[in-house]
Amino acid sequence: MKKLLEDKVCIVTGAAGINGIGLRTAKLFYEHGASIVITDINQEACDEARAMFDQSRSLVLVANVISKDDCEQVASFVLEKFGRIDVLVNNAGVTQPVKFEEIQPDDYDRILDVNLRGMLYMSQAVIPQMKKQLSGSIANTSSVSAQRGGGIFGGPHYSAAKAGMLGLGKAMARELGSFGVRVNSVTPGLIATDITGGKLDDALKGKILEGIPLHRLGTPEDVAKTFLFLASDLSDYITGATIDVNGGMHIH
Repeated sequence: MKKLLEDKVCIVTGAAGINGIGLRTAKLFYEHGASIVITDINQEACDEARAMFDQSRSLVLVANVISKDDCEQVASFVLEKFGRIDVLVNNAGVTQPVKFEEIQPDDYDRILDVNLRGMLYMSQAVIPQMKKQLSGSIANTSSVSAQRGGGIFGGPHYSAAKAGMLGLGKAMARELGSFGVRVNSVTPGLIATDITGGKLDDALKGKILEGIPLHRLGTPEDVAKTFLFLASDLSDYITGATIDVNGGMHIH
């Protein structure tokens, strides 16, 4: 199998969760030859993830994406160890299943901060190096919720945050294209992760599957393969795009 990310250095945020999209993406990147950097706010999860990889080709850091200082420190550590940054996957995110009138000020701040502010700060941290290299790929984990105006497990503020990621990503693509930096977004549908695992009984799952033409839930692997495409040279003429990974749940 040809390794698509040979010699590339790839950062994936929010990627220490054992059954999450981020860790599966990091593993797939690693399998394709990349040196991978995982960040997560959870110390215990980071310790477990660290043991999964050869330390010479990996770096696992505890960091909070809503802290600009943490993001800049991550970029600094990566450059110190690997000397370059080729790919950033802005995957860190959080959701909350509440109704519109139930959203409290602290809820709104938390959901917008982690999903949208985190994307801004982490991207700002890596862009100087990507500009210097005249190359780079940034991919953002948005959601079908941004397109449908709501999801199954995310409230309206989650939809707002994920839609904001799409807008910010397109604006970044316009501004950074002349430096050889591509920016794209992925909009997963309902993916079977720890977030959804305990909330889907058979009746709800059956109802959901009726609206998915491929008649199955998505997996972290489905999303990871899309990120692999966007990180690799296979997508080197794609920027400002939104790629749906939803089994046909939302066709537009």
